[in-house]
Amino acid sequence: MLKSKLILCLAAALPLSGCFGSSMDLFGEDKVDSSISTSTVNRTGNPLSRSDELTVQSAVSSADLDRTGANPLPWANASTGSAGVVTAIQEEKGNGYICRNFSTTRHSYEGIAYFSGKTCTDGGGNWQLMSFDKRS
Repeated sequence: MLKSKLILCLAAALPLSGCFGSSMDLFGEDKVDSSISTSTVNRTGNPLSRSDELTVQSAVSSADLDRTGANPLPWANASTGSAGVVTAIQEEKGNGYICRNFSTTRHSYEGIAYFSGKTCTDGGGNWQLMSFDKRS
């Protein structure tokens, strides 16, 4: 009876031994299709974060500072699911340009992050995002 249990255990474990070898091929033949390859994900940054940057820039540039004063300015980006609050906007005017320095939070699937940025008019009335930097 002990001998039959041992044979049964060996018979059950034998098919698993192929999984631990250097090849998945039972007969040692190399039949790997090397013509198929996959790409790696570029880790230079989240391309959707640029969408968040532009959403914040739009909120800051369109804010009526006379009405909002020092009150927090909420923003949300439906395409990324991110949201945040602009906590400070300081406006500078000079030489026909308007610039707004700001601080904001971004709540996303990556967590909560703090940013500071600057957006300025380009002389024609269009706003350009000059900086959007993550703070530690």
